Amino acid sequence: MIQFEHVFKKFKEHTVLSDLSFRIEDGRFVAIIGASGCGKTTTLKMINRLMNPTSGKILIDGEDIARKDVIQLRRNMGYVIQQTGLFPHLTVRSNIEMIPRVQRKDPKKIAERTLELMKMVGLDPELYLDRTSLVQQQRVGVARAFATDPKIVLMDEPFSALDPITREGLQDELLNLQSKLNKTIVFVTHDMDEAIKLADQIMIMDGGHIVQYDTPENILKNPANEFVSRFVGRKRIWASPDFIKAEDIMIENPVTCFPSLSIFRCLERMRSLKVDSLMVV
Repeated sequence: MIQFEHVFKKFKEHTVLSDLSFRIEDGRFVAIIGASGCGKTTTLKMINRLMNPTSGKILIDGEDIARKDVIQLRRNMGYVIQQTGLFPHLTVRSNIEMIPRVQRKDPKKIAERTLELMKMVGLDPELYLDRTSLVQQQRVGVARAFATDPKIVLMDEPFSALDPITREGLQDELLNLQSKLNKTIVFVTHDMDEAIKLADQIMIMDGGHIVQYDTPENILKNPANEFVSRFVGRKRIWASPDFIKAEDIMIENPVTCFPSLSIFRCLERMRSLKVDSLMVV
């Protein structure tokens, strides 16, 4: 479990994060979303200590990460960024296997894991493993992040620079990967549709504060305030039919008209009561 306790972050006199307190349970996929400058990437980078809080604590499984060796902390987490962070002079295999080899894991198991991950991210090992000019960089970056079988994977807008078709394919691959491996994933995005598709929970941030932290369904149906309503989009739920239940569209007090009334009278009755459907009995 990842836990933030009253975390503040300041750069000189500017407060970037203000009193963040939240928990991410094991095995959950959490998307952090908000406008540019809201603090979402800063929050992510604090989990692997690329940034440290000005005050407050960050705990992983109850242990304060400020007391842990920072190199070991990072090696035990997967990390994917928009630019992938791959080494272009190395082969796909070398990029994926770099950290496991540094950790002196069994070479046979490393090779088996690499083949398994290549297939999971939709890459043919025979075509790509020994290529030095990196193609499909985002897929390779995702494979590398999972190579050490980390408990936590951090992803900072990894698909934002891709075309819509490639992006959708990678989202599907990531969902498939998560269903098999059940990791704790923290995913920063600026795309609400992406957050709704991927996440178990969504954290909406504004001005260094958490505005709402809830399931996609509850955020779509019950936005915490006007900001969330506008940010999410008032009619966005209609683009997510999986979240729409019969009770959401039922009319609790339908207008009833009897066969003896003309259609004109029925329509007038509907208009007078400001409803948009008619049930004839």
